[in-house]
Amino acid sequence: MKTTLLNLCKIALFLLILMTLFEHVVVASDAPRKLQIGVKKRPAECPTKSKKGDLLHMHYTGTLDDGTEFDSSIPRGNPLTFTLGSGQVIKGWDQGLIGMCEGEQRKLVIPPELAYGEAGAPPKIPKSATLTFHVDLVKIERKDEL
Repeated sequence: MKTTLLNLCKIALFLLILMTLFEHVVVASDAPRKLQIGVKKRPAECPTKSKKGDLLHMHYTGTLDDGTEFDSSIPRGNPLTFTLGSGQVIKGWDQGLIGMCEGEQRKLVIPPELAYGEAGAPPKIPKSATLTFHVDLVKIERKDEL
C-alpha cells in the first residue's frame, strides 16, 4: 500500500511538471513574433532608397524553417517585379523591403502573420510557417513626383 501511494505521488509530480513545461511551450509559441531584417550586403553608394509606390525588381530565394527551398527567382533568370506597399506581395515583404538600395541584399525572417498565416500556401508552404527570404534588390523604378 505504501509503495503504491509513493508511486502514485511520483506519477502525479511527473504529470504536474510535464503540464507546466507544456504550458510554457504553448505560451511561447503563441507569443507574437516580429519581422526580422538582416542586411547582408550594402552598396557603397545609395542615391535612391526604396519606398512605398516604387516598382521593385527583386531576386529572391524562399526557404522554410528546416531549410527546404520553396521558391526562387534565380533559376528563372528574371527578377520578380512588383509595386512596394500595394499588397501585391506578402506583408513581410511590403514592410521588410522599405529603405533598400539597388544592389543591397537582405535576409528576411517573416512570421506567419506577415506571410500566409494559419492557412499556409499548400502544397509548398505549410500551415503557420515562418519563412526566410534572401532578397537582392536589382532595380528601383520610381514615377517622377509632381
